[in-house]
Amino acid sequence: MSSETDAEKPKSFKLLGILDVQNTPCARDSVLYGSAGAVVAGLGHFLATSRVKRSFDFSVGSFLLATLGTWMFCRYQNAKLRIQQRIVQEGVKNKVTFEGTKMDPTRKSDRSNKDSQGENS
Repeated sequence: MSSETDAEKPKSFKLLGILDVQNTPCARDSVLYGSAGAVVAGLGHFLATSRVKRSFDFSVGSFLLATLGTWMFCRYQNAKLRIQQRIVQEGVKNKVTFEGTKMDPTRKSDRSNKDSQGENS
C-alpha cells in the first residue's frame, strides 16, 4: 500500500536543501539559465586568459548574476500578470453585478446621449 502512495506523490528537487525547484515558480528556469550562463562565461574567460581559478570565480559570479536576474525578471512578469488578471476579474464581476441596473455604466452613457439628443431637437 505504501508503494502506491509513493508512486502518486511527485518527487521534488531541492537546491541546497532550501529551494524546491519543482514547486517554486520561476526557480527551474532561473537555475537552468544561470548554469548555462556560468558554463559559457567560465569557458569563454578560460579560453581568453588560460587562468583556471580566475575563470572559475568568473563562472560562479556569472551564475549568481544570471540566476538572480532571470529570477527577478520572471517574478516581476508573474506579478504583473496576476495584477492584470485581478483587474479583469473585477471588471467581469462588476459587469455581471451591475448589468441592467441604474448603476450600469453602459446605460448611463446611453441615457446621457438620449437626453442630449432630445434637447437639441
